[in-house]
Amino acid sequence: MFALTPNARLASVRYEIRGALTRRARAMEAAGQHLIKLDIGNPGRYGFAAPPHLGEAIAGHLGESEAYGHEQGLDVARDAIAEQQRANGARDVSIERIFIGNGVSELVDVALRALLQPGDEVLVPSPDYPLWTAATILNGGQPVHYRCPAANAHLPDPDEVEALTTPRTRALVLINPNNPTGAVYPRPLLERMVALAARHRLLLLGDEIYANILYDGVRFQPLAEIAGDVPCLSFCGLSKTYLACGYRVGWMSLSGDVAASRNYRDAMQLLAALRLCPNAPVQWAIPAALHGPRTIDQLTAPGGRLHEARRIVLESVAASPWLDLVVPAGALYAFPRISDARIGRFDDEAFALRLLEEERVLVAPGTSFNAPDHRHFRITLLPEAAQLREVFVRLERVLQRIATENPSMADSVSA
Repeated sequence: MFALTPNARLASVRYEIRGALTRRARAMEAAGQHLIKLDIGNPGRYGFAAPPHLGEAIAGHLGESEAYGHEQGLDVARDAIAEQQRANGARDVSIERIFIGNGVSELVDVALRALLQPGDEVLVPSPDYPLWTAATILNGGQPVHYRCPAANAHLPDPDEVEALTTPRTRALVLINPNNPTGAVYPRPLLERMVALAARHRLLLLGDEIYANILYDGVRFQPLAEIAGDVPCLSFCGLSKTYLACGYRVGWMSLSGDVAASRNYRDAMQLLAALRLCPNAPVQWAIPAALHGPRTIDQLTAPGGRLHEARRIVLESVAASPWLDLVVPAGALYAFPRISDARIGRFDDEAFALRLLEEERVLVAPGTSFNAPDHRHFRITLLPEAAQLREVFVRLERVLQRIATENPSMADSVSA
């Protein structure tokens, strides 16, 4: 038999969040081993449930959901999204410029496929949510990563970003609040990034899926409000704020000058039409979500489950001789770093495998997120606080073994 050859672009694509480590974890579970899994921000796997009024809205409209719908989504759902975007300061947003998809992931692909010519460049943060890098490559583009290092609180330097811009650059991706770091971008930084995009005629791509998951009074600044006339796509959905990952409901809103982006909007509509339409029944949850109570606030406020989980992580890192952490201000993750002074050479992927094999804990290595520093790992804040305490006990045991294998480092800690 002949061998089927896959797309050569896939050789440059990585998505280790569901990669080799996860496959090994599944094999261990199939063999009867109990694991603590902190690798994916999937609320339903940790005992969270979507607000009841979302399910009620879906059930109440099943009879209206049996036919193909509009390729961009139900009118009533897009109208609710447009209303929210205008309330947040987005300019020139209308129902015709709203696209609903089967999750934000599908829409990221649509947005880049409609934009890129072979070899076009997209500015992507490092670390990033790896879908952005992968989707750029798969649509013929070239991701150009700009640094968001721990030394700068995981915030980018706009001057460094601008230095990476070339005549082939077409778009600038901003993930805010950030996955994996939890950084929330202040308004002055966003203003500088928008000005950069305006100077270089770039499309702004704002991944804002965690916009309402914030801690300790931190405020979120919508990108579209600052963007004004600069074309901007803002991405959001039900999966995180409304704890409904399995619904697979996301949307993107195109704001800014209508004439400048008319052809691009039409190209996205063509691509949306090719997949016929998004899943019809679950779209009825969108107006219910946007017009109803925002229950996530109870979880992120002091005493709430997410706030308490984050507190345990911060306390555990502070007590560790091995770990440093930029305090996450938003999202569902922490992105600890192994201290250079405490442990010398370090390989995040080897560490994650050891943690899984030796202590039955699954985390995501930092390099999974296109981070050049091999000293990070990402954990989710979704488990119960008591389970997170146990995780750090196990983490410390593995890090102690690694340090012991390098005596000079172990001596420096004991001293």
